[in-house]
Amino acid sequence: MIPNRTKVEAAAAGGRITAVLGPTNTGKTHYAIERMLAHRSGMIGLPLRLLAREVYDKGVRLKGASLSALITGEEKIVPPNAKYFVCTVEAMPVDIGTAFLAVDEIQLCADPERGHVFTDRLLHARGEEETAFLGADTMRGAIQRFVPRTYFMSRERFSDLAYTGSKKLTRLPRRSAVVGFSADDVYGIAELIRGQRGGAAVVLGALSPRTRNAQVALYQSGDVDFLVATDAIGMGLNMDVDHVAFSALEKFDGFTTRALKPEEIGQIAGRAGRHMNDGTFGITGDAEVPDPETVARVEGHRYEPVRVLQWRNSALSFQSIEALAASLDEPPPMRGLVKARPASDLIALRVLGEQSEVRDRAHAPARVRLLWDACQLPDFHKLSSDEHVRLVRTIFFYLTGDEGVLPEDWFAKQIARLDVTEGDVATLSGRLAQVRTWTYAAHRPGWVKDSAHWQAQTRAIEDRLSDALHEKLTQRFIDFRTSVLMRQLARDDAIDVVLDDSGGVAIGGEVVGKLDGFHFSQADSAAGIHERALRAAAMKGLEGEFFARARKLANAADADITLSEHGRFWWDGTVVGRLAAGPSPLTPTVMFLADENLKGSPREAAQRRLEEWLAARISAKLEPLRMLQTGVDAKAGTTDAMPAQARGIAHQLCENFGSLEVARVVLPADRRPIMRALRPYGVWFGRHSIYLQKLLRPDAAGLLALLWGVWTKLENVPALPRPGLTSFVNDAAAPEGFLAAAGFRAVAGRAIRLDMLERLEETLAKGTVEGATAEGLLPKLVSLLGCTNDELHEVLAAIGWHETHVAGGHKVWRRRNKREQPRRKVRETPPRDVSPFAELASLIDAK
Repeated sequence: MIPNRTKVEAAAAGGRITAVLGPTNTGKTHYAIERMLAHRSGMIGLPLRLLAREVYDKGVRLKGASLSALITGEEKIVPPNAKYFVCTVEAMPVDIGTAFLAVDEIQLCADPERGHVFTDRLLHARGEEETAFLGADTMRGAIQRFVPRTYFMSRERFSDLAYTGSKKLTRLPRRSAVVGFSADDVYGIAELIRGQRGGAAVVLGALSPRTRNAQVALYQSGDVDFLVATDAIGMGLNMDVDHVAFSALEKFDGFTTRALKPEEIGQIAGRAGRHMNDGTFGITGDAEVPDPETVARVEGHRYEPVRVLQWRNSALSFQSIEALAASLDEPPPMRGLVKARPASDLIALRVLGEQSEVRDRAHAPARVRLLWDACQLPDFHKLSSDEHVRLVRTIFFYLTGDEGVLPEDWFAKQIARLDVTEGDVATLSGRLAQVRTWTYAAHRPGWVKDSAHWQAQTRAIEDRLSDALHEKLTQRFIDFRTSVLMRQLARDDAIDVVLDDSGGVAIGGEVVGKLDGFHFSQADSAAGIHERALRAAAMKGLEGEFFARARKLANAADADITLSEHGRFWWDGTVVGRLAAGPSPLTPTVMFLADENLKGSPREAAQRRLEEWLAARISAKLEPLRMLQTGVDAKAGTTDAMPAQARGIAHQLCENFGSLEVARVVLPADRRPIMRALRPYGVWFGRHSIYLQKLLRPDAAGLLALLWGVWTKLENVPALPRPGLTSFVNDAAAPEGFLAAAGFRAVAGRAIRLDMLERLEETLAKGTVEGATAEGLLPKLVSLLGCTNDELHEVLAAIGWHETHVAGGHKVWRRRNKREQPRRKVRETPPRDVSPFAELASLIDAK
């Protein structure tokens, strides 16, 4: 047996051998395609069917379909005069002879699963005039050892690659690829991105070229800004990716879960950045943070060299099953080569080789070769080992049967059950994987009678399933409405927002909500990320409308603004603000109700206009209180200053919304000096209340009641009494403070206006002096309060009046003396007045 090294040297004698080595994004594959098309004929082996299809399409564009051929395990397009062959590495027909030959991703010689095929191409595949090996610089030493006459070309990356750390999915930049290491991972991440960023295209090595191209087209066209893929994107798939995010830094390699090697991380991360555009990579989700050494290696493209290559003997003996197995089991002929672990074809051969029926049929070299061909049937569907072996056995038995081919009715039945486009993503993916098996079988020489027919049938089914899968992937992982909106927002494009007369807001014909004043409320039809995108788009499109409305409000006339009894500012038919407690009872805070996107001077001007309007309204409606406060402040410290107790009363009136209950105020026996001091300001001293008469007007009383509710932060302010009422039944149990602010006092379940309560006392006192009978006063008293006789008696009893008999048998009204009067349910000790005026008054009294 001639040593492999001698074979290599003999094969290399006919042409130049070049190794083009460097990191990803250095144009190696592009260089090889140009070199191939510059020769009279050529062949290139690529690591993925998807990539092979991409390069084949490029060859068709440049050289024409008649000169371009595509050869993969499941697809063969070989015109009669084909000159340029684009293949997967496993499917390369190296015996046909071409002027140029190239093998891409040659570093896969070290891959435990497929490495032996790449090693075989490195050792034996040659072009008649030129041979090129493309891959990582880690292969330099191995190539020098096994192909010593190689000329090396180093390719530097055109752009920088930088690590940017960990980012949540919601924080990933646009044009990012997120990498998972299983279909479940990819689909799960894509679901999350749909919910948070509008959607993503998905790329897996198991996708058909048709589905993969359709998904990539969604990403490349900008319909979506995110791509979720397996590590298949590391194998030369060209896309405009700016950032690569790893969802994990470990993967299952078929035998065990292991950490990714730095060179594997670099191969994938290198997809970020195209040509002169810099790229970044990082992690997302639960991925562990890579150590600084790994990051430095990836950024600097410095990796451990490949020291051993996977090898399996390709000079096979077909004399018998035993001879074939023995030749496959031969040890590597040289150091630096390691025997590849058993692949599915060798496992199938070993199992079937022990079955007597199989041994009986494989009785000649041609049959042994046929058995080996059947064993090489790819397990696309990832069946269990036993199921895959049974399928291989069935095919071999048919091929060695009477017809010598796969029966047409059986073959038709196998593919017919897969020709169903209904189902979810997993179901359609499973059918696609199965139909790939039959596509492979249809392309094997001599396996079916009418190979062209069955190749067309399986291709048609694959296309239908591919289209259905693309549609399902798109429906499941992409929200186009949201994606378009988010893209417009990211590009700062103009948003087509339509605002109707009622405030309805529509984007692209879709009603998305309503603009009410300065607040956008979203329709209930949207949810999740679409809801957030719609809101962002609406806010962007309504920005000009917000500013225009703010300018209009800032210049609004007083008559255009109103304040409701619930403390809400109305303007232009909508609520634009509300009152909140401020530093004092009569100076509430104005809360301008506008969404956050109204900022800067327009917002400040609108806020200022409402504040000015409120200040003017309080000043006008509550002028007596303002005059009282101004008068006290103006005279303070002068010779004309009010007495201390008068200033204390004035201060309390201002803080208690214009009225005080006499029973709760400490007054001297002689109150005349206080009354004289406060009389110019309209302060009225009655038996029950001290109040400002002008504040009992409905507009002033209503404003005071509202301010009391705001100051006390009462959530549900009671309804104001109807203007003109002198008393009413307090069946709503309105708080005493609210009634007092509105100009009423609670007595025996009724609310009586302050001046009417004093007139009631005056009428009774006058009747007592004049000797009027109770019956004679009754109509007048009832008229004052607007109540029934029984209700009047309850009120009079509560304020200390009762009927008594006098000479002549008549009844008259008399005031009870203090011992006869019922105890009022009030605190025995009046609340302490802590105002400075009260403190000053107590000091003067002490003197």
